[in-house]
Amino acid sequence: MSTADDLWSPQPERARAAAMFRFMRAQSFETYAELYEWSVRHRDKFWLALAEFCDVNFASPASQILSEPGGMRTARWFVDSRLSYAEHLLRHSGDRAAIVFRGENGARRELSFDQLRHAVADCAAGLRAAGIEKGDRVVGFLPNCPETVVAMLATSSVGAIWTSSSPDFGASAVIDRFGQTAPKLLFCADGYCYNGKQIDSRPVITQILAGVPSIESTVLVDFIANGAGAASPTGSRRWDEFLVPGSPLEFEPMHFDDPLFILYSSGTTGVPKCIVHGVGGTLLQHLKEHVLHTDVGPQDCFFYFTTCGWMMWNWLASGLASGATLMLYDGSPFYNDGQILWDIAEQEGLTIFGTSAKYIAALEKAGLRPCEGHDLSKLRCVLSTGSPLAPASFDYVYRDIAQDIQLSSISGGTDLLGCFALGNPMGPVRRGELQCRGLGMAVEVYNEAGAPVVNEVGDLVCTQAFPSMPVGFWNDPDGERYRHAYFDRFPGVWTHGDLAELTADGGMKILGRSDAVLNPGGVRIGTAEIYRQVDTLPEIVESVAIGQSWDNDVRIVLFVVLQAGVLLDESLANRIRSAIRENTSHRHVPAKIIAVADIPKTKTGKTAEIAVRNMVHGEPVRNREALANPESLGYFDGLRELQSD
Repeated sequence: MSTADDLWSPQPERARAAAMFRFMRAQSFETYAELYEWSVRHRDKFWLALAEFCDVNFASPASQILSEPGGMRTARWFVDSRLSYAEHLLRHSGDRAAIVFRGENGARRELSFDQLRHAVADCAAGLRAAGIEKGDRVVGFLPNCPETVVAMLATSSVGAIWTSSSPDFGASAVIDRFGQTAPKLLFCADGYCYNGKQIDSRPVITQILAGVPSIESTVLVDFIANGAGAASPTGSRRWDEFLVPGSPLEFEPMHFDDPLFILYSSGTTGVPKCIVHGVGGTLLQHLKEHVLHTDVGPQDCFFYFTTCGWMMWNWLASGLASGATLMLYDGSPFYNDGQILWDIAEQEGLTIFGTSAKYIAALEKAGLRPCEGHDLSKLRCVLSTGSPLAPASFDYVYRDIAQDIQLSSISGGTDLLGCFALGNPMGPVRRGELQCRGLGMAVEVYNEAGAPVVNEVGDLVCTQAFPSMPVGFWNDPDGERYRHAYFDRFPGVWTHGDLAELTADGGMKILGRSDAVLNPGGVRIGTAEIYRQVDTLPEIVESVAIGQSWDNDVRIVLFVVLQAGVLLDESLANRIRSAIRENTSHRHVPAKIIAVADIPKTKTGKTAEIAVRNMVHGEPVRNREALANPESLGYFDGLRELQSD
């Protein structure tokens, strides 16, 4: 049923052509709502049907699809089965492009599916020759380039565990991550490109090798290849020297819950958590999210702007299993006056364009209109995640990027290496909403009493086990850190840490992180509700809201970064307050509005609200290396405006 907030609906023929429609009809359902209810009530049947629909090949079949289904942490999926993640990503062959790489410096490379298979085989043979075995950890300190995908797939093919970090991370941040997992081999690059500059990574690599003594072998990719600067790390081998040409392609069959990836929490409140994800759960979750919820297939050129330090890199890489061509990019998304990614979209014929909500908001603030000067006729889906996508950004995408596309705001996280809520290619896109809860994910919104609510703000929870739950945390033998992270608030129920609202039509709104919730007068307010209003004002580049303890209560303080030449005078402050009051409530109106030069962000571009709150309260900000711009914290230290009424 169409509503006033519907921005797009698929034409009937497009909806019927979607894999979601075919899967739904194969299970004899007429609507997505019916399919979703069945998928959570009969999880074993759903995940088995998905595996069959997506042609998952089990080297050893499961003796039982789901054991102990009543326990979140005791449930086991596809018991006794064995399979290979790498085998599924490499099951396609031929001279069609598997990977296209573009750099901001104009570089372009392409690997066909056959070339990718050969490269992985040669790299896997190099790993075996280096003594890498099942269960060993292999780490990547690399740009988003073809060698990174090859190294990851080779690691998986021999049964080892892959973990990676972005090359813009400082040495301490990398050591905090890799040092916990005791890796045996490091893949790294001599540098990377960003915003017109070539940054030499070799000095940082030397520090990493000194700080992670478990690394026995180092493989260096010539990426910037300028021959200048620091010497190559002692004992390292070049990429071409490491490969063993002409090697056969072999896959180590893995148990469903054997570790595949280790991902890291942001680390802004302490040493990052090392989150272990399993082979089978990752593969099934990504196939579901790609094939059904995003309609990814061999016809697609699939892009997500990401680095190797964000879970979206792993998510994108899994697109190979669906036969899509992966579009990789290294560099700044705002290079060439913000046109670079849209130039690539036109030139490469991107069909799926993924990015962050912050990027979309920044495009609008900069006045860029990608639809002008770019042929985006092949684009059919825009994906957004990382933070809530504001309703105004929905309007911007359909007005200034493309009209006949599915805009999927998706939400999940590193914790599950997937999504709780995402897109539905058969359904409408509604302003400010995520289209649906993911199939097989028993997602609810709980109020303070732990009761499910609709059209009310509460905690996003998942009440039943799902295959891509973490295998565990690294170095957490009794599982206590794992339990504390997700199951303390509502025992036996996964609490994700997001404030959300489930709508009556099955959509969802994400309102920010619950650990950054504002609580003036005892009323819980999500920060995203404030940002949505502030983002509509052209004078403001970005903002961050925190709750400051004040006079035995909490008051809201809003920090804003202003456009060049703009002053925060009383007129602008009043317009900010009016926009918030008129579109939310009087409780959302900040008691203080303060202009700052910059706002701290994590390496993945998320606003570090907790770090700002800690600075305001004079509390320590741990692990500043996890921030992309730690120097910005100084703008919040000792502000006189915060000491007065």
